[in-house]
Amino acid sequence: MDYKDTAKSIIENIGGEDNVSYLYHCATRLRFNLKDSSKADTEAVKKIPGVMGAVEKGGQYQVIVGSDVGNVFKEINNQYDINVEGGSDSEPEKEEEKKSFLNTMIDTLTGIFTPILPAITASGMMKAVLSLLVVFNWVDNESMNYQIINFMADSAFYFLPFLLAVSAANKFKTNQYLALMIAGIYQHPTFVEMVQQANATGGSINLFGLPIASVTYSSTVIPIILSVWVLSYVEPIADRISHKSVKFFTKPLISVTVVGILSLVVIGPIGHYISDLISRAILSLENIAPWLVPTIIGALFPLLVSTGTHYGIIPIGINNRLTIGYDTMVYPANLASNISQGVAAFAVGIKTKNTEVKSLAFSSGLTAVLGITEPVLYGINLRFKTPLYAAMIGGGVGGLFMGLNGVRNYSGGSPGLLTLPSYIGEDTLRHFWFAIAGAAIAAVVTFVITMIIYKDEDAAEEIQEMAETIDEGTDSTTTATAEAGATLEVVSPLTGHLRQLSDVPDEVFSQGILGQGVAILPTDETVYAPFNGTVTALFDSKHAIGLTSDDGVELLIHVGIDTVQMNGEGFNYLVERDQTIEVGQPLLTFNLEKIKDHGYSTITPVVVTNTNDLKDVLMVSNKQIQVGEDIIKIIN
Repeated sequence: MDYKDTAKSIIENIGGEDNVSYLYHCATRLRFNLKDSSKADTEAVKKIPGVMGAVEKGGQYQVIVGSDVGNVFKEINNQYDINVEGGSDSEPEKEEEKKSFLNTMIDTLTGIFTPILPAITASGMMKAVLSLLVVFNWVDNESMNYQIINFMADSAFYFLPFLLAVSAANKFKTNQYLALMIAGIYQHPTFVEMVQQANATGGSINLFGLPIASVTYSSTVIPIILSVWVLSYVEPIADRISHKSVKFFTKPLISVTVVGILSLVVIGPIGHYISDLISRAILSLENIAPWLVPTIIGALFPLLVSTGTHYGIIPIGINNRLTIGYDTMVYPANLASNISQGVAAFAVGIKTKNTEVKSLAFSSGLTAVLGITEPVLYGINLRFKTPLYAAMIGGGVGGLFMGLNGVRNYSGGSPGLLTLPSYIGEDTLRHFWFAIAGAAIAAVVTFVITMIIYKDEDAAEEIQEMAETIDEGTDSTTTATAEAGATLEVVSPLTGHLRQLSDVPDEVFSQGILGQGVAILPTDETVYAPFNGTVTALFDSKHAIGLTSDDGVELLIHVGIDTVQMNGEGFNYLVERDQTIEVGQPLLTFNLEKIKDHGYSTITPVVVTNTNDLKDVLMVSNKQIQVGEDIIKIIN
C-alpha cells in the first residue's frame, strides 16, 4: 500500500480537508467528524487501495483500513492541516446538528475514551503481571519491589481524571490546560485530606456556606467529564464578558473559579452518585441473574461493533473496575465474542477452497483472537453471514459460562488472548482459568457450528457444473466441423486490462483445471460475443455464459470470482439458450459497483473448456484490451 496516495485519496473523496473538523483513529479505523457528510463519496472511498470499507456510524464517518491505519493517519497529518485533537471551529458543524441523542452520546464517549485506552491498558497489564508474580511467589506483596511496581501500575487509574480531562477538552473543544486544572482541584492533596478528616470525625466541608460532599475523585470517570463539558460552555461566556484589555487573565480566572466551585458543590457529587448508582445496579443484577448481561453482550457484540455502538458500553466496564475493582459483564463477554469471531474465520479458512478468502480468513481471524475484530467482521463474517451467526451463538454460550462463574476482569485491554492476564487479581488464578475455559467453550461451539452451517460456494463444483452444462448443450457434430490444422481466433468479449489466467485468485482457473485461456479486469459492463456461434449455457445466477463457436471452440466467460453468491443481482442476460450469435453482439450486462460492494473480485476468466480437444491454445500478453481485439489463437 502506498500510504501517501491512500491518504490523499481518502481526504479528496470525503470532501477535502476543509470538510474535516476532527480526526483520530482506533486500531483499524480512521474516524472523521465531517462538517457535511453529504460531500463524502463512500463508493469512491471503498475503491481506494488499502481501504477495506467505509461506513457512517455513531455520528462519525469511519474509513476501515486495518492494521495499517496508523501509517495512513500519519500521512494525513503530514499532508494536510487537519486538527487531530478536535480544536475549535468558528463555524457550526452541520453534521452535529443532524445527530440523534444516541449518536451524539456514542460519538462523545468514543472521542473521550479511545485516546486514553493505551494508558489504561498499560496500567492494567502491569497490575496483571504483578498479580501473576505474587501468585507464583516470585514477589512478596509486602516488599518494596511490589509497592513500587504497584504504584506505577496504579498511576493511570488513580490519575484517570487528568487523562480524561485532556481527551474531554479536545472533544468538547475547550482549553485542555484549564480542564487539567479542574482535575487538579478534584485531586488536590489538601482537598483529599479534608475529605478524609471530615469522614473520620463526622464533620463537614463548606465554601461560603455552600456544602461540599466528602467524596474523593481519584479513579473516577463521570465527574471530570461533566465538569469539562460545563467548562466548554462557561469559557465562551467568560470570553464574551471579559474586556479585551484584560481578557488574558479574566477569562481563565472566571472559567476556573465558576467551574471549580460548581464541580466541588454540584457536578462532582452528581457524577459520583451516577457512578455509584450504575455500580449498585450492576451488582444487583449480578446477584439476581449474573449470566444475563454477559450472555446478551457475548452474542450481540459483533452487531454493536458493526454499528459503532459498542463504545457506549465500554465505559461501563471501565467504571465497574474503578468503583468495585473488577468487571464481570462487559469485558468477559467481549472476550468470548472476539474469540468466537476469530475462530469462525478460521473455520471458513479451513473449509473454503477459494484461495483469496482462505488467506483473508486466517489473517483476519488471528487479529480477532488477539483482540481486534473489525477486519474479520467486515472481511469475512458480515460478508458470508453464516460465520457471523455461528460467532454470535458461540459468543453467547461463552458469555453465559463467564456469567455463571462470575469471571472477573481486573484491568481491561483489547479482549483477546494477549490480555488473558487481565483476569488475574485478588491473588488468585481462579478467574484466569475460568476466562480461558469460557474462551475455549466459545471457540469450540463457534468452530463446530461454522463447519456445519457454512456452505462454501466451491469454485470447482460451480465451474464443473458449468462445464457439464456447456457439454450438454454442445452439438457434437459442430466440434467435428473444425478443419484440421486450422487457426481459429477468439476476440475480446470485454474492454479492460488483459491478464494471465494465473492471476485469477481461484486455483480452479489459475491452475488451468477447466482449460486454458485469459483473464480480463473489465472497465466496461457489457460482455460481447467473441466469435460467431451459439449460446450453449446460461445460469440462474446470470454471472457467466457458455458459448460454442461455429468452429467448435467451447468457451466459458465467468464475470468475477464467487459472484454466483450474488444470486443474479446486478446481472442481466441479453440472449437466450441455443440462440445463434454473431461476433460483437451484446450477450450480458453486469454492474461493477455491485460486485465490488459485495466484496468480490471483478477479474473475469475467459476459458477454452475443450482445450484437450485442440492442438494448442495461444494467449496474447498482458495489455489494455478493447472489445473485438484478438486475445486467443487456437490451432486445431
